Amino acid sequence: MDFRPIARADRAFQQPISSDELLAMCGRAFGAGTTVLSAVEIDGGFYNNTYMVDIGAEHPMVLRVAPSQRRQTRIESELLRNAYAIMPFFSSFSDMMPRIVFADWTGDISERDYIWQTYLEGTPAHEGLNAYPRDQWPVFFEQLGNISRRMHEVAGPWFGRVAGPHYSNWSEFVLTWLEDAVADLEDAGLPHADVRGVLEAAEGHSDILDEITSPRLLHGDLWVPNVMMTPGAPLPTISGFLDHDRALFGDPVADWAIFMAERRPGTERDAFWNTYGRLSSEPNARWRRLVYWALHLSALRLERHRLGLQANPDDDGALLRILGDLTPP
Repeated sequence: MDFRPIARADRAFQQPISSDELLAMCGRAFGAGTTVLSAVEIDGGFYNNTYMVDIGAEHPMVLRVAPSQRRQTRIESELLRNAYAIMPFFSSFSDMMPRIVFADWTGDISERDYIWQTYLEGTPAHEGLNAYPRDQWPVFFEQLGNISRRMHEVAGPWFGRVAGPHYSNWSEFVLTWLEDAVADLEDAGLPHADVRGVLEAAEGHSDILDEITSPRLLHGDLWVPNVMMTPGAPLPTISGFLDHDRALFGDPVADWAIFMAERRPGTERDAFWNTYGRLSSEPNARWRRLVYWALHLSALRLERHRLGLQANPDDDGALLRILGDLTPP
């Protein structure tokens, strides 16, 4: 077998599996006699380790391996299990997503969860967009807005992730998430007073959060890095999307795609709203959006630390401004 893991420092968050582990994972999923021709680790993801594995089929298979349980934070716990559990709710997007063909949570081969999924053809959007002049990029973001709108029409049975825990009220999920984020930041030795301030503001006005009574499907990580495009199309064309590990049921406005579309106003991203629709300007809706921004910014602070990157002063400043603006309407 041609085995090509990515060389990583011992202190790096992502650590490769061994060739023996990979062969055992393949044997369990596809049979002990399966021949593995090659296994190449794919760069670009920041959480799971992902391998393109050639077993002699028409298309390679994709192996995704989670970090060990002891390295997972509270807000990013058991994400692969959640990705597996929520797949039935993405059924209307089955032609745009890879199919999970095998999952193993037993710990028999490795302490780390892993799944096998089909290969999703296309060009990664962070590369594919650059093949088009910038004035055509709004076409891409209009498609992204349409996909998000369709996704947010899917109703869920509760608030939170399918893999659990489940919540009967939206405020319970948001407050728990913020509590976990504060604890994760504290464990990592990172600033957390601003996030704690947001938590206290949200606790004091949970009734505003609980105006959201209909849980809807959120992808949790839908944006350019997790989108595939049709190569050679006359206009930028989305063919599929990946990595729904953080999917949950909640307020659609709390989804990552909404946060990213709002993050750089006055750019081609504004085309997102042409198909998604405009967000409410009602005071309580604006207040909730501030809380959701704080959720995402605290997660980014943890992610930058996990990746060994310096803190982003713009994001830190945005969190402080949010805290100052969270006087309820």
